[in-house]
Amino acid sequence: MLEAEIFEIISHGGDARGYAYESLKAAREGDFEKADELLEKAQEELDIAHNTQTKLIQAEINGEDLKMSLLMVHAQDQLMTAIAEKSLIEQMVGMCKEFKRE
Repeated sequence: MLEAEIFEIISHGGDARGYAYESLKAAREGDFEKADELLEKAQEELDIAHNTQTKLIQAEINGEDLKMSLLMVHAQDQLMTAIAEKSLIEQMVGMCKEFKRE
C-alpha cells in the first residue's frame, strides 16, 4: 500500500511539473489562455499529490509505522520541487503577460 501512495506522489508531482513547463512555453508563444489552463491542470495534479502526502503524514501521526525509504525521499523531493517550480513559472507567465502588454 505505501509503495502505491509513494508512486502516486511521484507521478502526480511529475505531471504537475510537465503542465507547468508547458504553460511557460504557451506563455512565451503568447497563448495566455492555454498557459492559464495548463497552470490550473498543474495545480490539480499538485493537489492530488499533496493530499496523498497528507494522508501519509496523518497515518504516521496516528501511530502507523511508515518505513522511510529512498523512494519516499524521492517522492517528497519531487513534490517539493514541483511546487517550487510551479510557483516560479506562475511568476514568469505573469511577466510574459506584462511584456506582451507593453
